Amino acid sequence: MDILILGSGLMGPAAAYNAMIDPDVSRVAVADVSQEQLDLCADMLRDKPDFEKLSFVPLDLGDLDAAAALLRDFDTAVAALPRPVNILAIKAALQANTPLVDLSQTPPETLAQLAEEMETDGRLIILGCGVEPGLTEIVARHLAEKMDRVDELHIMCGGIPEKPEPPLGYKIVFGGRKMPLREWDSEIARDGQIEYVPRYSDPEPVTFPGVGQCEAWHEGFKPWILDIPALKNIKLGTQKTVRWPGYAEKVTVLKELGLLSLEPVMVDGAPVIPKHVVDAVLYPKVKLEEGERDITCFRVTLIGEKDGQPYTYRAEMVDRYDEQTGFTSMARTTAMTGAIVARMVAAGLIKPGDTPFVTPEKLINGDLFTHLMAELEAANMHIKISATMR
Repeated sequence: MDILILGSGLMGPAAAYNAMIDPDVSRVAVADVSQEQLDLCADMLRDKPDFEKLSFVPLDLGDLDAAAALLRDFDTAVAALPRPVNILAIKAALQANTPLVDLSQTPPETLAQLAEEMETDGRLIILGCGVEPGLTEIVARHLAEKMDRVDELHIMCGGIPEKPEPPLGYKIVFGGRKMPLREWDSEIARDGQIEYVPRYSDPEPVTFPGVGQCEAWHEGFKPWILDIPALKNIKLGTQKTVRWPGYAEKVTVLKELGLLSLEPVMVDGAPVIPKHVVDAVLYPKVKLEEGERDITCFRVTLIGEKDGQPYTYRAEMVDRYDEQTGFTSMARTTAMTGAIVARMVAAGLIKPGDTPFVTPEKLINGDLFTHLMAELEAANMHIKISATMR
């Protein structure tokens, strides 16, 4: 199997590592527009097993023909890219007819436009295939199909620094230079329908083993989860982000002041976007520095009925920075999940279906779920599942 990794930031090296240590993978290439970033990626992976499988390719995804030509030379690819660049990778994958596993999301309206503009028959683009979205929804489906009826689904997930520091107790663990701060409302599911609540609202205390007390607040329930038959009629569905306590209150102030707005305001005669200013000012304070460690907190809870009895199913994981490999927990849980799924595609375990754009929980259940869990375990990521009769 030959695997291509698009992007060599915080996520790309972990995806490349997971692919190159698979004995069934013959060749792994990492492509990026930045030669400096590629050199940093090479330095990080140089002392790892099977480094000889790796190559590093300068690539501008804006050159669609060149990107498609590169993609055609591989069995599958992983997009570990800043969100604005994802669309370029998807276009290239469609043109090349090479399956693509994307760690993040692309707006549905953008995908609909692509489907009109490009050939999509027989193509496979797996969207939102990281830890969240991705692993959270895969696990939710698996648990839901163990139950006779699901009344509630509650997802909590987030990456936090091991040692919180002022002002926000947060560091950017996914990549890029922008905080994941948004002003628009968040989705919840109620009686099988999507409703909206203020983002950062309803912060609740939540405790994770070995971590202590955190908080979780509304970030946005993924509407496509309701496509799963076992979940389509849930009475309540929430998806909350985990942070150290106090985060929601602080960023709510930024939101209420209009500092998260993407609408330009005039400053000394020039248009200025408030969110861009906030990103630029905050970045030096929230950049993950060399030597800093992170934690990923993951919990999926389903409440309902099984065998005529009230049941609660829960899946939980606390993952930490890997001292042996030097990968952050967020890179492990996000990029390695995507790389595992990409290898499953390359091995023929996952095949294109009726639609080119699909989220991973639509594809991965049964034996494929067991395979994914075994691969995560092999990478020292452990999801513990419990069932309680209430």
